[in-house]
Amino acid sequence: MDQFRNIGLIGRLGSVQVIDTVRRINRFLSQQGYSVILDDGIANVMPGHSAQVSTAKMMRQSCDLVIVVGGDGSLLGAARALAGSDVPVLGVNRGRLGFLTDISPNTAEAEILEVLKGKYVSEYRFLIGALVRRNGEPIGTGLALNDIVLHPGKSTRMISFELNIEGQFVNSQRSDGLIVATPTGSTAYALSAGGPIMHPKLDAVVLVPMYPHTLSSRPIVVDGNSEIKILIGEDNQTYPHISCDGQTHINCAPGDTVTISKKPQKLRLIHPESHDFYQICREKLGWSGHLGGF
Repeated sequence: MDQFRNIGLIGRLGSVQVIDTVRRINRFLSQQGYSVILDDGIANVMPGHSAQVSTAKMMRQSCDLVIVVGGDGSLLGAARALAGSDVPVLGVNRGRLGFLTDISPNTAEAEILEVLKGKYVSEYRFLIGALVRRNGEPIGTGLALNDIVLHPGKSTRMISFELNIEGQFVNSQRSDGLIVATPTGSTAYALSAGGPIMHPKLDAVVLVPMYPHTLSSRPIVVDGNSEIKILIGEDNQTYPHISCDGQTHINCAPGDTVTISKKPQKLRLIHPESHDFYQICREKLGWSGHLGGF
């Protein structure tokens, strides 16, 4: 069982509810005798907090546990800062769906206390990275826990590109782009584009075409260690973008190549013992419960 002593708190800015929840958790943890380290962004809007302050990236060196208050987007940002450090991350949901941030703000203190007592489950989620090359030279990189997306940016034109997996040509496409998602990201943008839900324990990635100009283009699930290469057609009249988790963006040009592959660093997530992936799907996606009488 992990010994949690120094606990980092990261909160999404711009939300009164998030700041209120962070204050409550900070007060609760301090009363329990834990050392609290606030993310510098949220600390700036909490005068008189009396806690230590750190950047999210530096928390990988100073914290035994990091609690993220916000939506899944907040946790995605923390994931890129903390991945590879083995510092566990716990999410308190102040967003909408909350597939990653699964603790309710209404019962946060009680659920956090159970985790601090060692009553939790732990899992690792892998990340993927993008490398964009122009004329063979790297021009940009990005890291994602959820997905890496090729899209037309502000343009409404389709993108022409070729897809290769593990050095083998797959097909050429004309579409609004392509979503490359991890199992973690399969319940995010990829799901809204018609992709499959993948269990978080799978070592796989899914490639989901966005509004393809052919009815035969379908999502493809491939091995998680596959190298995916996208060649942006030189005849494109638009300059597409690469987005990583919707938070990091790289401007591309016709003729660029985008290489996507699994990264060695992983994110360690912890959940309350009651965590159930399928129950979360039922709640968030409106699936039906048991048949009557069973």
